[in-house]
Amino acid sequence: MKHLLSLSAFLVLNKELARRVGLNSAILLSDLISKEEYFISNGATDGWFFNTEANIERDTTLTPYQQRKCLKTLKTEGLIEIKRKGIPAKQFFKINEEQVVKFLKDLSATNLRTINNNKVIKINNKYFKKPTIIEIGSYCKERNNNIEAEAFFDFYESKDWFVGKSKMKCWKSAVRNWERRDKIKPKTTSKLHSQINAWQEAKKLL
Repeated sequence: MKHLLSLSAFLVLNKELARRVGLNSAILLSDLISKEEYFISNGATDGWFFNTEANIERDTTLTPYQQRKCLKTLKTEGLIEIKRKGIPAKQFFKINEEQVVKFLKDLSATNLRTINNNKVIKINNKYFKKPTIIEIGSYCKERNNNIEAEAFFDFYESKDWFVGKSKMKCWKSAVRNWERRDKIKPKTTSKLHSQINAWQEAKKLL
């Protein structure tokens, strides 16, 4: 039971690393780091240690082909060094610890910037807060547009503050749109008003 629960029985993976280099490469790097610790505990001092394809496959289930592909990725990223030596030749590895730490810090910084950018997006995308009649009246008075605040409020309140099919984002923009519509709206006069105006003009001539 203790063996099953020991640290050597598990592979610790960094999620950001797995996203960057691939899950298999992250698994292989974790296994190599575990193997390095084993050699260090047994007296290795130069950072180099060996491992075999068969041993790696047993510990990670990665096939030799998958291992070669992952090793190429890890080497390209500068996370490990590889060389063959000895008779018969064995494959030796060295973990570039400083590069691994720098790599993980860069990933953390990138992730932090992404989180901060998401926060900015959420802050800029505030929920719409409908105005009060007083606020509308004050803004209309400021713009001297003669729009009735209560009429404006009642109109959009009846539409649940939708403009067409979309939720209103800025009520002040809606006020300015009303202004523009009022400017281009043709001035119409009812038939009764026309008759009254005609009568008043006729009366002036008498």
